[in-house]
Amino acid sequence: MVDESRRGRLLAIKLAALARDHGAGGALETVPFALGAVATDGDVGWILLDDRQQRGLGPALAWAVRAGVGRLQVLAEEGTGTLARRAAAFRFPIEVWHIAERVLLPAISEPLPPRADVPAAHDSLRSLIEQGGATPAVEHGVLIGEIRGLEVCRVVTDASTGQAKLEVGIGQHDREAFQMLHGDVPTVEALAQVVAAVSPHRQDGADPHPLNRLGREQALRARLIDEPALAGATRIEAIPSPLPRPNLKDPQPAVARATIDGRSVTLVISAGVDLDLVPFATDARLATGDPTRVALPARDALQVQTDIAGLLDDPIPVVPIG
Repeated sequence: MVDESRRGRLLAIKLAALARDHGAGGALETVPFALGAVATDGDVGWILLDDRQQRGLGPALAWAVRAGVGRLQVLAEEGTGTLARRAAAFRFPIEVWHIAERVLLPAISEPLPPRADVPAAHDSLRSLIEQGGATPAVEHGVLIGEIRGLEVCRVVTDASTGQAKLEVGIGQHDREAFQMLHGDVPTVEALAQVVAAVSPHRQDGADPHPLNRLGREQALRARLIDEPALAGATRIEAIPSPLPRPNLKDPQPAVARATIDGRSVTLVISAGVDLDLVPFATDARLATGDPTRVALPARDALQVQTDIAGLLDDPIPVVPIG
C-alpha cells in the first residue's frame, strides 16, 4: 500500500508529465493536493483529480481562488462528463480533460440522467411505509421510507419471485442483516421497531450519535420543511437530487423546492464544509430550471463558497441558516 506522502509525490510527477506533454511551460511548479495534485504555469492552473473525481470541481476552484490563477485545466480519469457539464456554468475559464494513459482528450459534457418513475408495483407499497411510521420519498425511481432524512426502508424487486417487497434497514447491508435476523417479523411491525429506535436520534438537539451523523444534509432539509421561515420561505418540499446518491455514508446535498416571495425556488441544502456545493447546485438548477439558492448552517458558510458562486455566469446566492 502506497503511503499518502509517496502517493502525493507520484501524482505530482504524473501531473507534471501530462501538463508538459500538452503545452505547459518548463517553469511548472507542481505540489500535492488533497484530491490529487496541482501546478501553476504562469496564470494557468493545472489540477489532477485522483480522489472523488466527480466532485472535484469545487475544490479545484477553491484552490484557483486562493492561488490567484486566471484559468484552470482539470484532468481526471473518471466523471469527466459531469465535470465538463458543471464547468460550462462558470464564466471562469475551465477546460476539462479525460486522461487516457498519456493522452488528454477533451471531456464531453454529459446530460443529467433522465427522470425515472417509480414502478406501479413498488408504489403500491407506499401505504406500508406510512403505516410503519416512516415518510415516503422518491429518489431516481426508487421508493424509500425516511425518518427526518435518514433512509430506514426501501422497496425492491425480489430476485427470486420478481415481486415488489419492502426491505427494512439503514443501507443495503443493514437491510440484509435485518432480514436474516428478523425475517419472521411482519414488515410493518419490523419497520415500526426501526422507526422507534431511530427517531430519537434524528431530532434537533439530540446527543451526538452515528444515526445523526448520517444524512445531515437531509436532516437539515427536514427541519426546513418544518420551519420554512428559516430559509425565508413560506413552504418547502423535498424533491429528488439531480444525481443518485452513491450511498448513505458519502455526504451529498439535499434538494428542495421552496416558495419564496410567491415564486418557486430550488434550494440546495448542505451541512458541514462542502467545497463542491456550488458546482452541485448548478446541476440542481439545470434539472429544475428554477432560480436556485444554496442553504447551509451559518457556521459552514465559508467565504470561499461565496467566491466560487461569484464565478458563475449566473451567480447562485449562498444563504446561511441560523
